[in-house]
Amino acid sequence: MRRILILGVLFAAMMCPACTKVEGTGRSQLMLLSQNQEQQLGEDAYRQILADSTLSNDPRLTSIVRRVGERIAAVVDRPNFVWEFNLIESDQVNAFCLPGGKIAVFTGILPIMQNEAGMAAVMGHEVAHAVARHGGERVSQGILANLAGQAVAVGFRNASPAAQEAAMAAYGLGANVGVMLPFSRAHESEADSLGIIYAAKAGYDPREAVELWRRMKAASGQRPPEFLSTHPSTDRRIVDLQSQMGGAMQIYESGVVQYGLGEDLR
Repeated sequence: MRRILILGVLFAAMMCPACTKVEGTGRSQLMLLSQNQEQQLGEDAYRQILADSTLSNDPRLTSIVRRVGERIAAVVDRPNFVWEFNLIESDQVNAFCLPGGKIAVFTGILPIMQNEAGMAAVMGHEVAHAVARHGGERVSQGILANLAGQAVAVGFRNASPAAQEAAMAAYGLGANVGVMLPFSRAHESEADSLGIIYAAKAGYDPREAVELWRRMKAASGQRPPEFLSTHPSTDRRIVDLQSQMGGAMQIYESGVVQYGLGEDLR
């Protein structure tokens, strides 16, 4: 046990220089990857996904995805990102933005979006993951969790096989439920908060984010308890977005351009 504590103290000391803050929220985060490393991982993953996917041949919907994406990208001011926007044919009710500004929207989520403002809410959320460097943070957390697991293994190396197995199982469950999943939910909540600001700055009515999550709730089936999920509950997201809407509406209403709900996607 003493060795585990010593390893923990030394590791924490090494990690201090790697702490950064998320722009827009001020939250401290552990970051062990450089931006170049993170963006290269995003580029490689995006190319592989596109190679394995079928891009939509609908010119109207594809142009909307790119128009909304470019408007969101214009307000986040990331000149080092090489933005790319694609619409992928898939029943998945999902979208993503990989490090460096690599965005894809799946056609399965378009009925939930319903309009450009709904798309802006989703895209703002996904772009926030990239701007806040959530991908690099998750990789960093994984590295830290792996090192901590090795420390536990060292601490129990002289114990019986049964005790070693029990210790590693307890560590794995505790690390997942107590650390990794809460961090994942925190990332989702942070992306929601930043996302409606981005949507409002881009000229889209941020109130549509609440309506989008209401539609998502109506379309979703049974979900696991929140503490076992990577995402906050839909009800929590709606409540949180409503509580943050005042600031987003001030930005939207003071904007030079207001697209409202924009073009209908149906």
